[in-house]
Amino acid sequence: MSLRIGDTAPDFEAETTEGTISFHDWIGDSWAVLFSHPRNFTPICTTELGYMASIKPSFDERGTKIIGISVDPIENHRRWAVDIERSQGTAPNYPIIADPEYAVAKAYGMLPADVEGDPTERTPAQNATVRNVFVIGPDKKVKLILVYPMTTGRNFDEVLRVIDSLQLTASSKVSTPAQWQPGDDVIISGSVSEEEARELWPDGWESPLPYIRIVPEPGHKPVEA
Repeated sequence: MSLRIGDTAPDFEAETTEGTISFHDWIGDSWAVLFSHPRNFTPICTTELGYMASIKPSFDERGTKIIGISVDPIENHRRWAVDIERSQGTAPNYPIIADPEYAVAKAYGMLPADVEGDPTERTPAQNATVRNVFVIGPDKKVKLILVYPMTTGRNFDEVLRVIDSLQLTASSKVSTPAQWQPGDDVIISGSVSEEEARELWPDGWESPLPYIRIVPEPGHKPVEA
């Protein structure tokens, strides 16, 4: 299957380094980031898992749980964690899903339905498409899908920025422009009529074009000089 933004994230039960979980129950009322790896003991993913562990408090602040997944069996995850801590300075402090039957990878469209066999006998290149980031909302809907090539490490600071945008735009009738950072001006969503916009923003807005209506970020307090 091919997942799209707005689809319900497939639910599943799986063994993880922190015990067996039911995915939707594990998410609960939180946001979640599911990030996948083609195989354990791969260089780029080693740096990624270590970096995610180091910035986990930033996800915690946003009410967002993080969870990794690889097709390797659970015992390999535990051995890999030792390498990650030794080389990156921080061991994984979040669960990592073991997916040796490829059930999750297939459900999320990361491997073809006909893949089978011992995952430890497959090369990372054979699992190259298992290199995704999914951001999932409390409603269990997919909010973001990123797919990276094997040779490019993922920018998880950008994932944090997107979560900031998703959480803001879920609660306010605004959208965030290119290069937006928290505290920057935002754009009134196109679905908001002129009449509703005048009610919500009685002080008006900047409009360099008729269809661009720029306002301060809702709830943001300017820094006093």
